[in-house]
Amino acid sequence: MVKEGYYFGLPPIALGAAALLLRWTFTGVILLCLAAFIFYFFRDPERTIPADAGAVVSPADGRVVVVTEEENAGRPGKRISIFLAIWNVHVNRSPAAGTITNMKYRPGKFSAAMRESASTHNEQNVITLATESGEITFKQIAGLIARRVVCWKKSGDRIARGERIGLVRFGSRADLWLPRDSELLVKVGDPVKGGSSVVAYWPPRAKSTPPRAQKQVSSEENLSTAGKRT
Repeated sequence: MVKEGYYFGLPPIALGAAALLLRWTFTGVILLCLAAFIFYFFRDPERTIPADAGAVVSPADGRVVVVTEEENAGRPGKRISIFLAIWNVHVNRSPAAGTITNMKYRPGKFSAAMRESASTHNEQNVITLATESGEITFKQIAGLIARRVVCWKKSGDRIARGERIGLVRFGSRADLWLPRDSELLVKVGDPVKGGSSVVAYWPPRAKSTPPRAQKQVSSEENLSTAGKRT
């Protein structure tokens, strides 16, 4: 469980225990049930992170509600939107390994996260990640009940695929943008788990290396030319 769970869960436990001591049984039971739900909401289970090169994992638990083509800063690409119901794990994870090159908080509305407008109009944290394949962007988006976007990372941090990066409290949305040459593996309606479900495949760029064979031929030609000189 993440530490935020203790902040929200301990007060109702204390109040519930006090209510039971005063024999306010109904009130005490309600408060203890509320505490149990809060601890359940802030759970943080371990996940098996895929090791395949080029695998892009889901940044959140939930259900895929949008798969669409979308430009980002003039670059053609694709967006996956994931809706997190109140019973889903709300710890967000990095979709790939890389360095956070930009992180921008955008204040906004708190409309229902199921709405398409939530991707642009709701309060959100936009994270740009430089990976071996190129840049991707993902968002933590607040919803109707969720009123607080929490991120534990900062610009310049190096993060691993599937690493915990933050959470959005009590129901929210997560968006993931990938360039057009990536291969999406999910469709609308698919359930996903943060850090473990592979939602796309985007192989790393081949590193440019000097053409050794060409260098060797050039050296032999130089030697041959040098040998002809008298």
